[in-house]
Amino acid sequence: MANPVQSLTPRSAVAITTSDTTVYGPVGNNGGVLDALYTGGAVVGNITVTTEAGDLVTFSNVPIGTILPIRSTKVMSTNTTSTLIVGLRY
Repeated sequence: MANPVQSLTPRSAVAITTSDTTVYGPVGNNGGVLDALYTGGAVVGNITVTTEAGDLVTFSNVPIGTILPIRSTKVMSTNTTSTLIVGLRY
């Protein structure tokens, strides 16, 4: 039986520079799809992503220290105001 804590612990993390063109996943060369995003900036902000399914979604008023459990292939610079974003892979 797998350890439940280990399954919730990221195996890797990457600092995100928002971009409307950088792809995380099989198409890109950036280590794969992001499983979650952490926002650590100094202000509440918005995060716009392209989901693994291809949907463009904006999460509004994301509090500092939040982990968004959303599989995404892009973290867009357009409409993203959160800072110090970290991509997590489980």
